[in-house]
Amino acid sequence: MERRLSVLRAIVDEFVRSGEPVGSKAIATKHVLGVSSATIRNDMAALEDEGYITAPHTSAGRIPTDKGYRLFVDQLSGIKPLSVAERNAIETFLNQAVDLDDIMIRTTKLLAQLTQQVAVVQYPSLQLTTVRHVELVSLPNRKVMVVVISDTGRVEQRIAELPHEIGEASLDELRQKLNSLIAGSLFIQVPTKLGALAESLPANQRANGIAIVACLLETLVERPEEKIVVSGTSNIAKLGQEQVRTLAPLLEALEENVVLLKLLGEVDSEDLTVRIGHENSLAQLVDAAVVSTNYGASAHAVARLGVVGSTHMNYENNMAAVAAVASYVGRIVTEG
Repeated sequence: MERRLSVLRAIVDEFVRSGEPVGSKAIATKHVLGVSSATIRNDMAALEDEGYITAPHTSAGRIPTDKGYRLFVDQLSGIKPLSVAERNAIETFLNQAVDLDDIMIRTTKLLAQLTQQVAVVQYPSLQLTTVRHVELVSLPNRKVMVVVISDTGRVEQRIAELPHEIGEASLDELRQKLNSLIAGSLFIQVPTKLGALAESLPANQRANGIAIVACLLETLVERPEEKIVVSGTSNIAKLGQEQVRTLAPLLEALEENVVLLKLLGEVDSEDLTVRIGHENSLAQLVDAAVVSTNYGASAHAVARLGVVGSTHMNYENNMAAVAAVASYVGRIVTEG
């Protein structure tokens, strides 16, 4: 079986490189397996009988099946490290980001470039992040801007309309109380901690305090639509005509956030996952492969990112790229 695995690896390598069905002669010529072309042909026949490779045409060449790719991925001894130059380039590019939006955009562009696939990155979930700071900004006409900054750098803001005018001293006092109560807390813990705040305020500040707390709770508790960034859809157009045709449903699916979230998988599920063809639960992805992983601190993942493309992708390279980029972006968004 070990020799057959070597033959399968050779077929995968050659097919990913050339995009053409692979014959025994090419394997014997380009890969040192220590056996004859006849032996390789026998191994290929056995692999085909077992469903790991198939003949797309009547030619002598063979290509891997989803089952073959799965065996290939499972047999990888580990994620190959990127080169020092590649790691330095990733770190430099991401460190140039000026805010969270810029980080997300840079991450997707970088992933798409490194893998030549479609890159998908989920914004840090509000439910899995903590409050770094609450700012209250006085506006005209009895309005206050409530700004919440998370530990991942995400900024949420809403306008609170107050029943009464509020002075800067009262606003500053309320700001201090809010931060002492909830700074460092998970967003999902905030409602409990704010429950008694309004009652603790002086009578002349209570109505305004209730309005600001209500606005703050709307910002934190009402789960916003998950935000997703996508880059590299043009990479699909670079594939062969047949692959482009089979991936047409994927291109349509990339326009729907719900599909994108399912594509990436659940946060805190397995870390690096590879789903190939029919292993994907979505009908639009039966001809696609997805490589995805969590990012964030090791014990506190905040979201997922990954790449999606043809099942004939370079799994080894893409797994390495996804893991490396996730490590860097996770460090940036959780450490600031």
